[in-house]
Amino acid sequence: MKRKTVREIDAAGKRVLVRVDFNVSLRGTGEIEDDSRIRACLPTIRLLSGQGARVILCSHLSRPKGQVVENLRLAPVADRLSNLLGVKVRALRDCIGPEVEASVSAMRDGEIVILENLRFHPGEEANDPAFAASLARLADIYVNDAFGACHRRHASVVGICQFLPAVAGLLLERELVMLGELLENPEQPFAAIVGGAKVSGKLGVLENIITKVNMLFIGGGMAASFLAAKGFSVGNSPVEQEKLEYVNGLLRKAEATGVRVLLPLDVLVAENTRGSSGSRTVAVSMIPDHTTIVDIGPETIALFVRELSACRTVFWNGPMGVYEVPEFSFGTRTIAGSLAELDAVTVIGGGSTAAIVTSLGFADRMSHVSTGGGASLQFIAGEVLPGIAALGDA
Repeated sequence: MKRKTVREIDAAGKRVLVRVDFNVSLRGTGEIEDDSRIRACLPTIRLLSGQGARVILCSHLSRPKGQVVENLRLAPVADRLSNLLGVKVRALRDCIGPEVEASVSAMRDGEIVILENLRFHPGEEANDPAFAASLARLADIYVNDAFGACHRRHASVVGICQFLPAVAGLLLERELVMLGELLENPEQPFAAIVGGAKVSGKLGVLENIITKVNMLFIGGGMAASFLAAKGFSVGNSPVEQEKLEYVNGLLRKAEATGVRVLLPLDVLVAENTRGSSGSRTVAVSMIPDHTTIVDIGPETIALFVRELSACRTVFWNGPMGVYEVPEFSFGTRTIAGSLAELDAVTVIGGGSTAAIVTSLGFADRMSHVSTGGGASLQFIAGEVLPGIAALGDA
């Protein structure tokens, strides 16, 4: 899926509206917890500003639902970006309207501003053409560098492409290259590690990836449904009964095509998932009725690490257990550390998994950590993302 990129445009002296994904977590004090999404867009911002473009950044932040929410303003983001770039990035108090247009008109070549939270206006999520047109009046060129928003059919992602020449930024380009290679030309053996809470949230990923990989590793809460489909009793662990037929079909498909599916051999179980009732390791054939699976066990961890050591490409999405509770995070942390040491292409599929490898300090040791949660999953599922389809062809 080749798209025209920011490398192919002449931005000197032009007003360039750049859609970024600065949907960062803020503490109660307004302090940014993790600035990795901001850092990811620095190459595009520096390229455009260095060419003498007038750079107008726009992003959403959280879910204000079309209302102005004071603690969801983008001023803290502008401050952090200013520190990272070493130049002043001015935060405007709205994203459309006469005052914003006047501020943009007064910009000098190379200057950078950031518009106010797009979702303060209901027209953003509604993909309202009038709202998209108001954004488009601010610029000569549109650059999408917000892969994490590309699965949304919103005005600043899709609608605006009807009004301006639209190209991909450097971050979006890298996402397309890395995730595209994963699906189209991975070095073998290729493994996927899929965890997280539910099978239902990963149906498309599992369906598509099973046709690409040599091995599929299953962990996290969704392992309970796979074990139940194989006839194991999983205690109080949530099982998606309506998905068991799907799981069995997936396992049959894997067997027919020679794909190895590795399920847990042993698990950590506890009477609750809060970490307050103690835990113990049991074989998957011995899970007590009153307990819940909270992590993969040491035998499973050793198996997963050993099998992964022979892989040349690995895609990982979803923790191996209830990672938020420290005593249930060992499986996830060990898998992350193993991938960081692996001599292979390692791609982390966004969302909570990206946050985990970042918090552990492993992000720089992975080949690619996707900035898209839902977007990366939809891409891996083989779906066309609206924000990418709207851009100009290369």
